[in-house]
Amino acid sequence: MTVNDPSLHAIMSERRRLINLAYRLLGSLSEAEDVVQETYLRWYALPRTQREAVESVGGWMTTVASRICLNLLASARARRERYVGAWIPEPLPAPAERAAGRLSGADPADQVTLDESINMAFLVVLESMTPAERVAFVLHDVFRYSFAEVAEIVGRTPAACRQLASSARRRLRNARPGTTLTTSAVSATVSTAPTTTGPATGPGASSTAPTTTGPATGPATGPGASSTAGSTAGSTAGSTAAPPAVPAAARSNTPAHDPAHDPANARAAVPTAARDAGVVAAFRRAWQAKDIAALIAVLDPDVKATGDGGGLVSAVLDPVEGRERVARLLIGLAAAAPGLTMAERTVNGRPGLVAQHAGTTVAVYAFDVAGGRIRRIWVVRNPDKLRPWTTGAVTNDRPAPS
Repeated sequence: MTVNDPSLHAIMSERRRLINLAYRLLGSLSEAEDVVQETYLRWYALPRTQREAVESVGGWMTTVASRICLNLLASARARRERYVGAWIPEPLPAPAERAAGRLSGADPADQVTLDESINMAFLVVLESMTPAERVAFVLHDVFRYSFAEVAEIVGRTPAACRQLASSARRRLRNARPGTTLTTSAVSATVSTAPTTTGPATGPGASSTAPTTTGPATGPATGPGASSTAGSTAGSTAGSTAAPPAVPAAARSNTPAHDPAHDPANARAAVPTAARDAGVVAAFRRAWQAKDIAALIAVLDPDVKATGDGGGLVSAVLDPVEGRERVARLLIGLAAAAPGLTMAERTVNGRPGLVAQHAGTTVAVYAFDVAGGRIRRIWVVRNPDKLRPWTTGAVTNDRPAPS
C-alpha cells in the first residue's frame, strides 16, 4: 500500500471519528489517542489478505476501539479507587483555540467535536455508569448504532444492550432531575441513524469481545482484533462477535447528534450559551475582585466544587458544598495566588475559565450553569490532564489583585 493508495486515505479518515468515540467512552484524550493508535496497529498487523477481506474498515475499527475502551473502563475503576482525590474527565479546549495558535498544535484529525455529549456535566454522569452501560449508551444514543450493532461489538444480545442503554438514561435523569442534562440533551439533536448494508464479512472481520461484558452471542469466526490495548488495556479477550455492518462511508467523523448538523438547534443553543457565558464572566469578575457578596450572588445555594490534582499538585481532596463555603474557598485561593491570570475560554463546549501563572496553565475550570447560577464547578489541576492547554499565554485578562 502506498501513500497514494485511495484505501489508505479511507483508513486514515476514520481517525477523527475513533478519537471522538474513545474520548466519550474514556473521558481522557490521552487514553483515547492511545486506543486509536492501538487500533491502527492491530489493523496493520493483519495479513494483507485479511485486511482486503474486511467489507467495512470503519466497522472493524469501531469494534476494536470500543472493545479496547470497554476493557480500559473495567480496569479504570480499580485505578481510580487508588486515585488521590476526585477524578475529573480531561477538559478539552475548543478547536478554534488551537487554530488561533493559543494552544499547542495538533492534527485536526485528533480534534474532538464539541456538543452536548462532551460537556463536563454529561461526562461526569457517564463516569457513574458501569463500563457496559457506558459503551452501550454512547454507541447507541450518541453515535446512533443500532442495538444489533452494539450487541455485536460488546458481545451481548440486542435486548441486553437495550436494557444497558435504558439503565444509563435513568442515571442521567436521576443525576439531574428537572434540568437540561437528561437524555433530551442528546436525543433532541439526534439525526437519522446511518443506514447499514448487511453483515461485515471476511477473515479479518471477527474479533474477541472482552470478558467484562458478559455472555457472548456467537462463536469465534476468525482472526482479527483482540480486546486489549497493549500494556494499557489490562485484560484479555474472551468470547467473539463480528463488527457492525456499517461501511466507513456511512459514518461521519462526528457523533450523529452533532448540533452543527441542525441549524435550528444551533440557533436555539446560542442564547443559552450567551447567558451561561455572562454568568461565568460575572463569576470571574467577582472572584478577581475578591467580592464575596458578588461571588455568592452567582452561585447556586447548593453549589458543589470539586478539584482534581491527581496527587501531583495541591487540590481540595473532597468536594466543597454550599455557596458560602465555596465562595470562601475561592476567595482564599485568590489571596494565596497573586499574579494568577484568569481567561474566559470554552471548556468542553461550555463557557469556562483557564488559570495561568507566569504563562503556564495551572488550572482549567468547567461549570454547570442552571437558572442563571453556577451549580457545579470542576477544577482540573492535574498537569497530566492539562496537556492541550499548556502553551500560549491567555490574553485580554487582568491578573487577580494581590
